[in-house]
Amino acid sequence: MQLLKLNQEYCRYTEQEKEAHAKSALEEIAYMNASTAKYHGRCVSTLYVPKLFTEEDIRNFRELIRVLYEIFDNVILHYRTDAAYRRLFGFAPKLEELILREPAYQSSIPIARIDIFYNEETKDFTFCEFNTDGSSAMNEDRELNCALRLTLGYQKLLEQYDVQTFELFDSWVETSLRIYRETDGAKEKPHVAIVDFMESATNNEFEIFAERYRRRGVECEICEIRKLTYRDGKLFGAGETPIDLIYRRAVTSDIMSHYEEVSDFIAAVKDGAVCLIGDFTTQIAHNKILYQILHHPMTQEFLTEEQRAYVKAHVPYTALMTADYLPYEEIVRKKDRFILKPLDSYGSKGVFAGVEYASDAEWKEIVDAHRIDGYLVQEFCVPYQTKNIDFSKGADAEWISVSNLTGLFVYDGVFKGLYSRVSRGKIISTQYSEIALPSVVVRERAGCAEK
Repeated sequence: MQLLKLNQEYCRYTEQEKEAHAKSALEEIAYMNASTAKYHGRCVSTLYVPKLFTEEDIRNFRELIRVLYEIFDNVILHYRTDAAYRRLFGFAPKLEELILREPAYQSSIPIARIDIFYNEETKDFTFCEFNTDGSSAMNEDRELNCALRLTLGYQKLLEQYDVQTFELFDSWVETSLRIYRETDGAKEKPHVAIVDFMESATNNEFEIFAERYRRRGVECEICEIRKLTYRDGKLFGAGETPIDLIYRRAVTSDIMSHYEEVSDFIAAVKDGAVCLIGDFTTQIAHNKILYQILHHPMTQEFLTEEQRAYVKAHVPYTALMTADYLPYEEIVRKKDRFILKPLDSYGSKGVFAGVEYASDAEWKEIVDAHRIDGYLVQEFCVPYQTKNIDFSKGADAEWISVSNLTGLFVYDGVFKGLYSRVSRGKIISTQYSEIALPSVVVRERAGCAEK
């Protein structure tokens, strides 16, 4: 089954009965507006045509994750054992101390969302971000797929194909409890806490995770990280039951920025009084400095031939903005080829892409202002374009081209699901009005010939 033809087919039958599809789209939009897919009161917006994937795409995603996680494990091993290599990352001593603690379990990166630019025709891809801290949007995908089922387009898809979506909550509960059981003194029924800075939290999502832990027979509470208390060798949330397992949603950069305010949490982690999933090792992959380090000779030396080829093909050129070898003149002259990013951020905060600036002079001002510590420049990847339609204003809507970003949820090194985002421009991020789409896998029914 060809993905391009599948998308064209979906667009074609939408156009043929445009008014009926537009009517069902309003039901989809109404569902989303009343749903739990909200972040700080803002509802997730969507378009009519979902992101369709085939079994070939899923095999590709599983394979790319397999190789990537072998590289992650290799890098993490060398970070732990080679002080000279460790210095390439430039982490502060307090963070380095947390990373170098003896691991309590085998999994280096228990949970992640790996964002890629995926070419749906060639099946090639380029990495955008390794989100290992605070990986989110499981609930958005769940709600988007609930809304999709209200549309005529989805019903027509079901007439011809088998359709699968991804379960991302119970599978994480099982994964996290399995990892916890590797730790010394693990309890059969641990007390779980989902921990974050609540001003940054996706609380609706937390509530669903907590409810799924409870269904599993495990008590779970949602905790503001600054309000945790550590006494008599035990960590407590709001109640008097000690916490055994923390599902950490607080990103490392926020923790380090509020280090003194979270001293009880830090003390409990250092003492091994609580199982932290994921631990601070995840920062090795999460920090964007890794993009540069993957191309560094010290990394290339210990990677296999397959891994070196993989890095060259899929990890974009990256340099620190303070580097002596920074190709400054090229960055300024060829603005559409470059994007500036903070080393350690999330939600696309502080990102500047040359394609978004009308003049070279304006772009040069941005570049000059960000030749500072904490910023890098990266080769810009032009996202794959697809057709979609926004029926929020009625049936006379026009078809538009959108840029695509594909998020791969990974639980303990295993691909588990998708989160799809698009944008009317070439940048896909919250600050550039990103739009989320439901992700589904489409299969030919047994005995049906491919059209």
